[in-house]
Amino acid sequence: MSIDTIGIVGAGTMGNGIAQACATSGLNVVMIDVSDAALTKGLATIAGSLDRLIKKEKITAADKDAALARIRTSIHYNDLKGAQLVIEAATENLELKLKILRQLDGLLAPETLVATNTSSISITQLAAVTGRADRFIGMHFFNPVPMMALVEIIRGLQTSDATHDAVRDLALRLGKTPITVKNSPGFVVNRILVPMINEAFFVLAEGLASPEDIDAGMKLGCNHPIGPLALADMIGLDVCLAVMNVYFAEFNDSKYRPCPLLKEMVAAGYLGRKTGRGVYRY
Repeated sequence: MSIDTIGIVGAGTMGNGIAQACATSGLNVVMIDVSDAALTKGLATIAGSLDRLIKKEKITAADKDAALARIRTSIHYNDLKGAQLVIEAATENLELKLKILRQLDGLLAPETLVATNTSSISITQLAAVTGRADRFIGMHFFNPVPMMALVEIIRGLQTSDATHDAVRDLALRLGKTPITVKNSPGFVVNRILVPMINEAFFVLAEGLASPEDIDAGMKLGCNHPIGPLALADMIGLDVCLAVMNVYFAEFNDSKYRPCPLLKEMVAAGYLGRKTGRGVYRY
């Protein structure tokens, strides 16, 4: 299948990042969200990201203009009909994703591929609510999408080889390095990463060290580019908690229990960079 137009549901952090990666690779993009305000914010984020690339002399001003011209925004799902692949990049909430996927399934042409950017929810489970389970796949990008090279391609039980190969080829076209993984909660990277972040909150809650020292220890002792607590703030503490809740429910193993401090901070609205306060203040 030739993929020339990508539909993206969600103009938030992941959605606008995926849109930028596609547009700068020469693909046409239709980015959908529930409001014009959300779309305007998403486009502004893309423009700012491209401006930073211009300052670093990675792209030219003409490249920026060309990329933005390839992105069309809409609040209407009908505008996705011309896409060969639609990527769902909504909030990490099962019921919301199921609602979106059912809506897409009734609208898109039978041959259209659908991918989800979920970081933890079962691809098999999501595929089952569609009438195109063989053309459904996980395409997990990492934040910030324009900078991060990895894409996890997750096959559900029903995913066809043709769907996998088309999405893998697309990832390569975007300049990404794809890895293929089996469907399991958290897949590969987040299965290892998010419990590590959760454990960092336990260490913080027990008062073993300050946030700064915890992060410095992991950066200098394990050669991580960013400490786990700072990374949690970047990801969003609510997202980290949601992922841990999925692991705890799916594996029924106490080692995946969310740290009470993480739960309390989310309850307080301290979600990280996006709210101006998480473990750190911004």
